[in-house]
Amino acid sequence: MRPRNAAATREAILNSALEAFTRAGYDAVGVREIAEAAGVTAMLVNRYFGSKEGLFAEVVEAAMAERTVLTDDPATLAADIAAALVRRTAPGAGQLDPFLLMLRSAPNPRAAEILRAGIERHVEKHLTDVLPVKTNTEGPALVLAVIAGFWVMRTLIGSTELNRADEAVLARKLEKVFAVLLAE
Repeated sequence: MRPRNAAATREAILNSALEAFTRAGYDAVGVREIAEAAGVTAMLVNRYFGSKEGLFAEVVEAAMAERTVLTDDPATLAADIAAALVRRTAPGAGQLDPFLLMLRSAPNPRAAEILRAGIERHVEKHLTDVLPVKTNTEGPALVLAVIAGFWVMRTLIGSTELNRADEAVLARKLEKVFAVLLAE
C-alpha cells in the first residue's frame, strides 16, 4: 500500500483512472482495478471520490482542461488548430488521451453526459472565449466535431489518403474549414 500522503494518493488514483478509462472506457473498468493500479483500496477510492462516477467526472475535468490542439490567439486560431491537429494525428504521434477517453466511454449514457459537460465547460468555452465575435454560438461545437472526426479517421481508422497526404496541404485545407466554422 502507498504511504499516507493525501495529495499523492489522490493523484495516483486520478492517474490510474485516466489510464484505465482511456484504455478500456467507463463500462469496462472497475474501481477495484483502478485502486489496485494506484496501490490503494477500493474503499479509499470511494472515500476520495464518492463513487466510480465521481472519479470519472474528475478524470474528465482534468483531461478536458488540458489543451491538446487549441490555442489562444484569435488571429491565428484556425491555422493553429489545423497545424496542431495534423501534427498530433500524424502516424507515429503519441495518443491523445482525451479523445480516447471520450470515444471509449461515450457509449455509456451517464459517461456521455459527464463528457459533454466537461467538453462544453472547458473546450467549447475556451473557443467561445477566444473568438472575437460572440454571435457564432455553434461554431466551436462544429470545430470540435471536425477535430474529432479527423482524429478518428486519421488515427483509429488509418485513412490511407489522410495518412499519405502532404501534411502542409492537410493543414491548409483544415485551416480553411476552421476559418469558415469560426467566422460570424
